[in-house]
Amino acid sequence: MAESEKRPSDAGERPPRGLRQWPAWIGIGLAWLVARLPWALQRALGRLTGALFFMTMRERREIARRNIALCFPALTPAEQDALARTSFAELGIGLFEFARAWWGSVDPMRRGLRVEGLEHLAAARAGGRGVIVVSGHFTTLEISARLMCDYAPLAGMYRPHNQGAMEWAVKRGRLRYATAMFTRDELRPALKHLKQGGLLWFAPDQDTRRGESVFVPFFGHPAYSLTSTHQLARLSGAAVIAFSHVRREDGGYTLKLSPAFEGFPSSDATADTARVIAAIEDMVRDAPTQYLWIHRRFKRQPDGRGALYR
Repeated sequence: MAESEKRPSDAGERPPRGLRQWPAWIGIGLAWLVARLPWALQRALGRLTGALFFMTMRERREIARRNIALCFPALTPAEQDALARTSFAELGIGLFEFARAWWGSVDPMRRGLRVEGLEHLAAARAGGRGVIVVSGHFTTLEISARLMCDYAPLAGMYRPHNQGAMEWAVKRGRLRYATAMFTRDELRPALKHLKQGGLLWFAPDQDTRRGESVFVPFFGHPAYSLTSTHQLARLSGAAVIAFSHVRREDGGYTLKLSPAFEGFPSSDATADTARVIAAIEDMVRDAPTQYLWIHRRFKRQPDGRGALYR
């Protein structure tokens, strides 16, 4: 898709302009400018930013270390620490990717891009069927969604920002490439989109207080996980496809769509959710440095059993 091509947006909504919004607008303006730096410079700055975060964000650093120790116990402490450090460098790069995805050009990312499995998406859409596209919370999440929109008309489901200016700017940025954006509370329009044969992309792999959740295994540990993929598929009749995305060492990206889950949904929401989370676990194993380890993935445990984070 050409950079000049625009998708339908909420252009009729007025941006919030109150005094309380000014700090956010200043930050958005700086991000808009940063999004226009050369990509090679952004990658270098991203690594430095990640290293700075690792040194200064003590709480998040310890959460990442704890998650990695739980998920990769076979690694030595030194190897676990190296994985944590590298994940922060990848996170720093990801911040610049987010800015480019929302407000900049992704032409540099299109060079060397590999897209696999489009035939699986075409097969799932046969007969006008809607498709739910699931991925995990990786540092490449936003840029990969934008790149995939060159090949598939994705709509997204997301958690809205509490800050008005940020919510307006990010939603407007996403609607440059997504066909629509639904908040996690907008179930009816999301279902309508799927029933009309649309594609809906989201990441259901975080512990959240919103929505129905169950405990399913993630790297062998109980993880409180949203049943939304099962529920949306059951109510809409949509197929479900896993979407993995990796930032390669050569600077390129690989986007991969897997075959649609067979026999999905079943009558068992927990079993279906376990299948989705297992697919995301496979993605993490393929690109462990690019997963968002700073989230308290195991903060809730069955029967209130022991806290895993200090």
